[in-house]
Amino acid sequence: MTKILVVDDEASIVKLLQFNLEKAGFQVVTAFDGKQALDMARMEQPDFIILDWMLPKMEGMDVCKTLRQERNNTPILMLTAKDDELDKILGLELGADDYLTKPFSPREVIARVKAILRRTQTTADGTAAPDEVVLQFGEIRIYPEKYEVYRGSEKVELTPKEFELLHYLASHHGRVLTRDQLLNAVWNYDFIGDSRIVDVHVSHLREKLEEDTKNPRYIKTVRGLGYKLEG
Repeated sequence: MTKILVVDDEASIVKLLQFNLEKAGFQVVTAFDGKQALDMARMEQPDFIILDWMLPKMEGMDVCKTLRQERNNTPILMLTAKDDELDKILGLELGADDYLTKPFSPREVIARVKAILRRTQTTADGTAAPDEVVLQFGEIRIYPEKYEVYRGSEKVELTPKEFELLHYLASHHGRVLTRDQLLNAVWNYDFIGDSRIVDVHVSHLREKLEEDTKNPRYIKTVRGLGYKLEG
């Protein structure tokens, strides 16, 4: 059963999400402050984290940042009462996979969780299927079934969203893809006005894959249009 860690300092929100997630078939563990969230993430090893932005003892964005620094790539959905685009971008820059602004409906939360999980499930034993297709460009290799990426012999640690974006670019090697196309394909719902989400994730990929981020070899910017993958 998929285990979800729900973190919010408002007991009513935690109770609402726990009830609806369990009704949808998920196992739920909870935390009510940032330090407890870190402890639970390390101890329970959830498959997904729903994390409030504003928390006592340690803010949600610091929890997210710490987990990513520890190479914990569990998908994270940030909950925020803030409607400032810069706050949302900051959350994504720190490693969150998605965000949802309060107030929200439990149905929307569950839809977001399922959409992300569908794209991050690996094979049951974590091994590649016999007929798995390996995508390669330059020294970068992508193993879609295992959700793994290698640069030469070194494994590259990517968040689920970073992997999905890279995989989509690689699946359309050499083609120019607009930000709107990437939003629709990778995020799977309407992000009108939030195309910077793509730019943030491209920046993360370049930091992890490129030797020179200012002169990228693989992920090229096509000015006024979007991005394409070469190599």
